[in-house]
Amino acid sequence: MPILETNALTRRFGTLTAVDSLNITVEAGEIFGLLGPNGAGKTTAIKMLTTLLPPTSGDAKVVGFSLSEHAAEVRRVIGYVPQMLSADGTLTGYENLLIFAKLYDIPRQTRETIIRDALAFMGLADVADHLVRTYSGGMIRRLEIAQSMIHQPRLLFLDEPTVGLDPSARRMVWEHVRQMRSEYGMTIFLTTHLMEEANSLCNRVAIMHLGKVAALDTPEALKQSIGKEGATLDDVFIHHAGSQLESGGDYREASRARRVARRVG
Repeated sequence: MPILETNALTRRFGTLTAVDSLNITVEAGEIFGLLGPNGAGKTTAIKMLTTLLPPTSGDAKVVGFSLSEHAAEVRRVIGYVPQMLSADGTLTGYENLLIFAKLYDIPRQTRETIIRDALAFMGLADVADHLVRTYSGGMIRRLEIAQSMIHQPRLLFLDEPTVGLDPSARRMVWEHVRQMRSEYGMTIFLTTHLMEEANSLCNRVAIMHLGKVAALDTPEALKQSIGKEGATLDDVFIHHAGSQLESGGDYREASRARRVARRVG
């Protein structure tokens, strides 16, 4: 049984249909990428799948639970890292994770071990007691991923996981995403603007255009499908969406980059 399955999932804002009858399945253990230009409906889709936005019509099952009927159960089995900065810069890395551990009712006697293990897994053990406002953009993103996985979710949603990061920080996040899949058996659903990211990480990708899925397959199959020798994922995207995607710094720069991404995404 798929770990995620949508059935004509739709969201309208007045006369605008942001997501139009979305039908996708995600298998347990895969890294699934949702690609699309600004305004394609990616963030709206992920907000519905994480119960932050109710669908206008249609439904989805997440780890067997219906979005419309069992939203509370869905929230317990997923993790979510939004585009917008979610770590508190006035707290330490450890304190940020402690808040999430309490929110997810992790027993007091195991909190310390779980938090320290999560920080170590994300390469943040040495800065656990530093204020987050002193972190680099890549460190902040890794802390946010640690927050989202503190309760060991079955399915992790990452909305533009490397927005605003420099290439080195981006690749470090990629490596941790792969490790979460291999070491924890976690299923990853991510949105991205970066073709290199999708090609490197994803088992399958769906390309959204004007609220609909224009293509869905493995990166290699999609490249072969357009009949162009040496085709890249950029070529596939241009073929289906008609345009090319546009593509770290410190705490303030990461925050500003996320705000811009949210306004236009």
